[in-house]
Order: sequence, then structure tokens, then C-alpha cells
Amino acid sequence: MRDADLNLLAALDVLLAEGSVTRAARRLGLSESAMSRTLTRLRVATGDPLLVRAGRRLVPTPRADALRDQVHALAREVRAVLRPHSDRLDLRTLDVTFTLRASEGFLQLLSGRVSRAITDAAPHVRLRFAAKADWDAHPLREGAVDLEIGLAGKSAPEIRTQLLFHDALIGVVRSGHELVGTGEITPRRYASCGHVAASRGEHVSRALDAALGRLGLERRIVVEVPGYPDAMRIVRSSDLVTAIPRSCLGNSLVGDQARELGLHSFALPVAVAGFSIAAMWHPSRDPDPAHRWLRKTVVSTCRQAYARPASAVV
Repeated sequence: MRDADLNLLAALDVLLAEGSVTRAARRLGLSESAMSRTLTRLRVATGDPLLVRAGRRLVPTPRADALRDQVHALAREVRAVLRPHSDRLDLRTLDVTFTLRASEGFLQLLSGRVSRAITDAAPHVRLRFAAKADWDAHPLREGAVDLEIGLAGKSAPEIRTQLLFHDALIGVVRSGHELVGTGEITPRRYASCGHVAASRGEHVSRALDAALGRLGLERRIVVEVPGYPDAMRIVRSSDLVTAIPRSCLGNSLVGDQARELGLHSFALPVAVAGFSIAAMWHPSRDPDPAHRWLRKTVVSTCRQAYARPASAVV
């Protein structure tokens, strides 16, 4: 834009509003001669006299009349763009759609809490929950997704992350299953069962397979499903077992929640490292006060849902 001077736009806006070089100069803090030179530059730039003398005053040309509203709107927009961004946020009038991408388990257990927290505070905000496929940073980079919920550390280098809660794998079978009804759940007894595996959780179940492998054991995968809710539905009506994140059962009192679902949860008989679930976003959203409020609300809602009291049991 070497041939464009935005100062001329501001000057033209004031000249057309005041209809006087003297008053325009006073309003812009310029000398009258400097304002006259600016008017000359404007006439050259637009190819129109803009303001012409009629007796002792200046009157706009038809071209200037036609430009008046457009110039004023453009000047206002330029000033808004070049003004420091305000952090003031009125949640009662905020009108925006946020897209969150999360797993089926998150949608089933936490989308309701998150939706209530968001819409209670900001009634004109709309939420769009997008299905989570394999990790791909492009939707965050391109602005198609505002916030991603997923495994911490599994993101592109520039992606910002904030911890939501810590999680761990637990075993789950139907209520009354012989694995939990008689004797200790040893690694060998556990491995000898038929297993349901969730393909979406492959990155965390590999740690379980590695722990069993060090003992010379291997799970026998009978059924593979897309996600953890599918795995729980299958084990509830079969003799198969599955391993799921503790958070899939909805709260810290996992044993109670499992019983309500007709399931029995138990600690895995081998040591498997826990993992963290985080909110992820692109740094281009950092300056946006609405997005900061969204992140804060999602984080606090999830942390509250998965706070683990001392009495929490598996």
C-alpha cells in the first residue's frame, strides 16, 4: 500500500463533516496551511475538487456527497482496527459460536456440564461439538475448531495446552463376572479373558500391552470398537473385559458409578502409567477475551467434575 495514506482518509472524513478547512484543522490539531495542503493532496488522490467555494464558505461536490457516508464508515473501521484490543467482555450480550472437538466419552459425560456452565453465563453463545477423529492440528490452526479436548502432549509444537485432569486406565467387567467374583485378579487371569479394545485409545492401551508383555503375557482381543462407551456397552452384556480411562465412568467414585451402569470396575493387575487430559488451542486465539473466558470455563468445569476426594475408590 505504498500509494495509500490512511491519514488522508481521516482528514477527508473530518473535512466532509466540518465543511471548513479552519474547523477541520482545529479538530485535527493542525495549522490551517497544513490542512489546506492536505485538501490539495486529497483532490489529487480522488481526482475531484471535493470542497468548492460558494461565497464565504465551502460546499461539497456531488462526488464528496456520495463519498461522505462511505468515508466515515471506513475511517471508523480503520480506527477500530488500529486501536488496542479491549479486554472488556459482556457475557450477557456475547453472541458467538464456539466449536469444541472431543471424544465420544467426553461428549457423553461432560458436554452437558460444559454446556450449562457456558450458556448459563452467556445465554446467546452457541456450542458446536465436533466428533474427534485422529489427532490433526489443522482445524485448530485454521480456526475451524476453537478448543480441542484430548491427551496432553499429543499436539503440534505451537499448540497451547492447559491441564484439565489426570487420568488412568482401569479394568471393567459386567457385574457378577467370575473374574471379580472369585480369587485375586492376577495378571495371568486377567490376560486369559477375552478383551474388548477401543481403537481410539490405542495410544494408552499400548502401555497396558507392554506391561503384560514384560510378564510374557498378551491380551486376546476378541472385539475392537471405535471408542470406550462402545466397549462398556459390550462388556455389560458379555463375559468380555475391557480397559478404559477412569474418567469414562463420570466421577471420582468410580465403583459406585460402575454399579449404576451394571458394571464392576477394578484396578489393573499390572502397573500402567497414568496420563493427562488437556484443553488445546492455537495461539492466535490468545488475545481474544471471549476465547479466554471459554477456556477458563471449560477448565474449571472439568477440574470440578474430576476432583478426587480422599474417599475416591476404584
